[in-house]
Amino acid sequence: MLMKSIWIGFIGVMLFVACASAASSVLQGIVKDAKGHPIQGADIRIEATNTGRLLTVKTDVYGRYTLEGLMAGHYRVTLVVNGAVKASINNTTLKLGESTQLNFELKPTRASVTVTKGKHWVWVPAFTGSRLPARWVEVDGSGGWTAADALANNMVRISAEELQRTVQSRSQGK
Repeated sequence: MLMKSIWIGFIGVMLFVACASAASSVLQGIVKDAKGHPIQGADIRIEATNTGRLLTVKTDVYGRYTLEGLMAGHYRVTLVVNGAVKASINNTTLKLGESTQLNFELKPTRASVTVTKGKHWVWVPAFTGSRLPARWVEVDGSGGWTAADALANNMVRISAEELQRTVQSRSQGK
């Protein structure tokens, strides 16, 4: 009788383990650089979008990674190489008991700077003590006001000290 109870308990535990492993999902893949070579030591960050739980796994010498035991749901998967985010997939769906393959292949990029010509506008709030309303002002590429804008609005910017000297000199001249 004791042997029968032990045998039934053993089968029950084995069924539980089998069901538990079938109920989890697996995320795996390969990470390659722009030349098609595997990247070793890259971080794969897997964040559950509903709970915010973050898991991290590193790639092996063959650029492979595997993370088992994930619950079904939506995840954000981010590839980090040498501390820099190289790619991010925001809506990866893992299904219950299935294995999902997610490979990363980096593409070669050229370092370039795009200069966009056009108008740049900055919001200038009303000055304290002024009756001038707030307004949008066009600025040049360096962040300075354009000469046309200053002339069109007939204004000159001076410091508080300069204003005080001007007021004093005019009051003494009367």
